[in-house]
Amino acid sequence: MAEVIRMPLLSDTMTEGKIISWNKKVGDKVKSDDVLAEVETDKATMEVNGYVDGTLLYIGVPAGEAAKINQVIAIVGKEGEDYKSLIEGAEPAAAKTAAAPAAEVPQPQATNLKPETISLPAGAKEIRMPLLSDTMTEGKIVAWNKKIGDFVKSDDVLAEVETDKATMEVVGYEEGTLLYVGVEAGKAAKINEIIAIVGKAGTDVSAYVAAEKSGANTLTVGRGSLTESEPVETAPKQQTTSSSQSPTDEQPATANGQRLKASPLAKKLAADKGIDINKVNGSGDGGRVTKKDVDNYVPGAAGSAAPEAKIAAAPVPVFTATGEEGHTDIPLTQMRKTIARRLGESKFSAPHFYLTMEINMDNAINVRAQLNELSPVKISFNDFIIKAVALSLRQHPNVNSSWMGEFIRQNHHIHIGSAVATPDGLIVPVIRFADQKTLSQIAAEAKVLYGKAKDKKLQPQEFSGNTFTISNLGMMDIEEFTAIINPPDSAILAVGRIKEIVVKKADGFGVTNVMMLTMSCDHRTVDGAVGAAFLQTLKKYLENPVTMLL
Repeated sequence: MAEVIRMPLLSDTMTEGKIISWNKKVGDKVKSDDVLAEVETDKATMEVNGYVDGTLLYIGVPAGEAAKINQVIAIVGKEGEDYKSLIEGAEPAAAKTAAAPAAEVPQPQATNLKPETISLPAGAKEIRMPLLSDTMTEGKIVAWNKKIGDFVKSDDVLAEVETDKATMEVVGYEEGTLLYVGVEAGKAAKINEIIAIVGKAGTDVSAYVAAEKSGANTLTVGRGSLTESEPVETAPKQQTTSSSQSPTDEQPATANGQRLKASPLAKKLAADKGIDINKVNGSGDGGRVTKKDVDNYVPGAAGSAAPEAKIAAAPVPVFTATGEEGHTDIPLTQMRKTIARRLGESKFSAPHFYLTMEINMDNAINVRAQLNELSPVKISFNDFIIKAVALSLRQHPNVNSSWMGEFIRQNHHIHIGSAVATPDGLIVPVIRFADQKTLSQIAAEAKVLYGKAKDKKLQPQEFSGNTFTISNLGMMDIEEFTAIINPPDSAILAVGRIKEIVVKKADGFGVTNVMMLTMSCDHRTVDGAVGAAFLQTLKKYLENPVTMLL
């Protein structure tokens, strides 16, 4: 059975996607993990996978043209298969199903299914796990805000989902009764996997769900969208909310004895900020407290001072050696999974080599002090390095490149990623077009991005698209180290601390300030001489920083 590939929802604000290029042509064999096309959205250029095996039978949108969300862009099936009915919108007849209460959807019996396509009952709409970033492969359902049988509106937040970068909210964009929940809270769903179905109360969707699980149905695109970035939870949950239980069932009571409605993310954020969530006015459905309400909450004069807590002194336990060993297994967050996967792939697939150079920072120290007397924002040494790297990449475009498997992509724009450590792992905010910005502009933008990174509020467009990365551990007294290349970059610069050393000056000795830089290079795209020439240019800029102001 031929399968339809539709334009996916790649960001919460996307309404259409422009096909930049097709990586396959009609008649080509494709695999489920092949990248069919590159699509430009309102935020980034991303890759579209077909998630099916077969022959590319049809391309509905030529390169250079745009397609609306959910529009058919391609069809994959058996070679020579007739697919015209799919283009014309014809669908096979729906299987006859008996009406059943929405809250009691029977489990489908896959063994009784025939390998044929079964349509979703009229009026029912599926919600699939959407793709938000090019690194996301699955999303973990943290909690469901609705249970089977509940009526949902098109703007209701159905669930909280933990991705590889942040915990976000899924909005279904459909109105009706929640008929089916495909993934329990605490479990993960692959991209495009059905996580819920919404429709008319009493509609039986069991046959469609069974056909979907058997792989017989046409591939369609989820309508869900991830919105409202939230911090990733680092501590493992003691309990998870099942798909048949709404998180609001266990909300604390307000002062008048009524149940307080609040999303799990809002409760967690309020707890992190020390805010009594009972005092926050909810703007959501039925007075539900959302993240926005917590962010905008300003405590009154009477409520600003928290009541003094009585802390009972715990007795010092008597130590008794038991001779037993123990350990704690910490569940992996989506961010940690992605860091492990991507850096593992980088380290063991990209042939790394390393170049180290010593930089005299005496002039940089003096110039920085003078600039900070005039600059509206404090300029750091890392800002100097970002600017110097960006200007050096202008002269050495081979370093500003990416290995694409069958070709090398040389980027014309210069986006510098600056690694920031968080409790959940490393994240890389990106300074876009860094070569075109002044030191003050870089410093101001970097300050905002670093703050967002530490508060876990970075948006996807703020931590993607890097063409070169800097990792600075100098502020932690590290003198020299090597870093793993951050894909898709061809190089990463490891920056050590500035230290004083004694050197010979004239007829005596004196003190000078030096800093060690080590660049990790992907030998597939950057040769040793190319990397060395880049570092020589970078050294000139840092040792004579006034040249960056010309």
